[in-house]
Amino acid sequence: MSDSNTTDLTNPFTFILLGIPGLEAAHVWISIPFCVIYLIAVLGNFTILFIVKREPSLHGPMYYFLCMLAITDLVLSTSTLPKMMSIFWFNSREIDFSACLTQMYFIHCFSTMESGIFVAMALDRYVAICHPLRHSTILTSPVVAKIGLAIVLRSGILVLPYPFLVRQWPYCRTNIIPHSYCEHIAVVKLSCADTRISSYYGLFVLFSVIGLDVFFIAVSYTQIIRAILCLPTKDARLKTFGTCSSHLCVILAFYIPDFFSSLTHRFGHNVPLHILVLIANVYLLVPALLHPIIYGVKTKQIRDRLLRLFTHKGT
Repeated sequence: MSDSNTTDLTNPFTFILLGIPGLEAAHVWISIPFCVIYLIAVLGNFTILFIVKREPSLHGPMYYFLCMLAITDLVLSTSTLPKMMSIFWFNSREIDFSACLTQMYFIHCFSTMESGIFVAMALDRYVAICHPLRHSTILTSPVVAKIGLAIVLRSGILVLPYPFLVRQWPYCRTNIIPHSYCEHIAVVKLSCADTRISSYYGLFVLFSVIGLDVFFIAVSYTQIIRAILCLPTKDARLKTFGTCSSHLCVILAFYIPDFFSSLTHRFGHNVPLHILVLIANVYLLVPALLHPIIYGVKTKQIRDRLLRLFTHKGT
């Protein structure tokens, strides 16, 4: 193993994931909250999918996008946590080079996809509040399907250069990744070539995709807030704003850790490595936990169906 870490690794057979560098002694303890978060996230997102599928009254644009978000969260968390647990529990740190590139693609593809879903959900709220009488004619099922397809294609195509660029770099320094999963920049930093194109392309995706998505979401909610303030009564304003509050909470839970994680990995040279890795793990796992909880508590239709389901089983 030591020889493979210092010789020519132009096409390394495996990478070695360290987990959370500097906290190896606490891996077992760290795994407990991570595992609990994952199990709750899986249960919560499958519950959302089950309720929406079971209830015909929920077969609308908002809930279709919510189902897309649940599937994305399941893929994101499942693409990282099982390998992470094998590192924490069994010290199984090796990952095949192709498997590493596949994991990298899934993580960044579905993260980008999740951002696109938030834009679609903001569009749905904008049409529902600003043009309520035209909502069913504007966001028809074919239109929702086309929006979903556009989100998937955009994410898949934009992230596709990541693994291809990583595959072409020579790895003659080490095959040890100081991370718990194959994060793009963490892998690129192992190369002994000039990898600025990978770093620049990653920043391009970060600012052009997520930056534009945040811009469109901000524009949508500016129009929504203007429409809410024009409502005649305080109760109507509070009720209408309540339908958007869950979406705003979910957006903050996703974008704030995303921007912080991406920028600190590139520019946070003074931030301890274990802090960077912990933030990156939290960014992938915690939103998947929070999304079904937030929507379950804040969305009356889902909350009522969930209570009815448990009440029916209890009787």
